[in-house]
Amino acid sequence: MGSVKAVIFDMDGLLLDTEKLLIRYWIQAANEAGFPMKLEHALSIRSLHRSFAIPYLQGIFGEEFDYASIRSRRMKLMNEHLADKPPELKNGAAELLEFLNDRKIPAAVATATDYERTRDYLTRAGIFGCFDKIVCATMVERGKPEPDIYIYAAAQLGLKPEECIALEDSPNGVKSAASAGCKTIMIPDLSEPDEEMKKIAFAIADSLDVVIGIIKQL
Repeated sequence: MGSVKAVIFDMDGLLLDTEKLLIRYWIQAANEAGFPMKLEHALSIRSLHRSFAIPYLQGIFGEEFDYASIRSRRMKLMNEHLADKPPELKNGAAELLEFLNDRKIPAAVATATDYERTRDYLTRAGIFGCFDKIVCATMVERGKPEPDIYIYAAAQLGLKPEECIALEDSPNGVKSAASAGCKTIMIPDLSEPDEEMKKIAFAIADSLDVVIGIIKQL
């Protein structure tokens, strides 16, 4: 464990079982606005920064695709869904966070979600206090799949990216963490890793508790 100085977590779909809600309500919001968004389109924009998502979606649906208003509607639908219940923790999250705490290994979050919602979700899930740093895409120049957010998160912990393990569920997140230089472990959520993910990921695990064994071997 001597080579593992910190663990940096993605949030949606990795720590919290919220990615399925993001997908559902992206599709609903786009469909309500008259755009035939399907599952494959919504999956492609997981963790994707708006500077990349806007041209991607407008390339599919046309320049009239109003990303800001459709995203706002998606957020409203998701907020309504979560209004009376906390976000669910993914399998193994509690065990891994307890393991890191027991061994005094710092933990951070690096998420495409804004800070206010990140704080709200993590607080309601009961794990906000488990993290030394919370880093959001709004804090860096370029969001995922660019490496900026992981470079910044590592720096906030006083470390180099290569001294950190990064945990991600989506291809855009894996690209971000791996290109930053982190030891990137993919824990697939809504789609299985393709050959590119298998090549650039340090490891692929079925759930977060499996990461404990990987850390012990490092």
